[in-house]
Amino acid sequence: MMAKIPTALVAATGLVGGYGVARWSGRRELGGAVLAVAGATAAMGWHRQAGPVAAAALTGLYVTAFGGSHPLAKKIGAWPAVFTVTGVVAATSAVVTARQG
Repeated sequence: MMAKIPTALVAATGLVGGYGVARWSGRRELGGAVLAVAGATAAMGWHRQAGPVAAAALTGLYVTAFGGSHPLAKKIGAWPAVFTVTGVVAATSAVVTARQG
């Protein structure tokens, strides 16, 4: 069943869901757990769909997007920053995995 869920959606869920859980629960570690589980799941899917090099690059982008959302949030706000980096990760994931399919 997991093979049918697009990795772009899994990654987007990790970024948006991780922030949402952290914000609404007040527990950053819970948000981090959501981010980590979704990221690991997406990485496995990227590896299966596009190979190890693409999986490493997309995983690096995912982690960079998470880190980059913090300074971006100071400029444009938290939710806009999360949605911006999520869009970049999801679009890149969709393009990379579509080329392999």
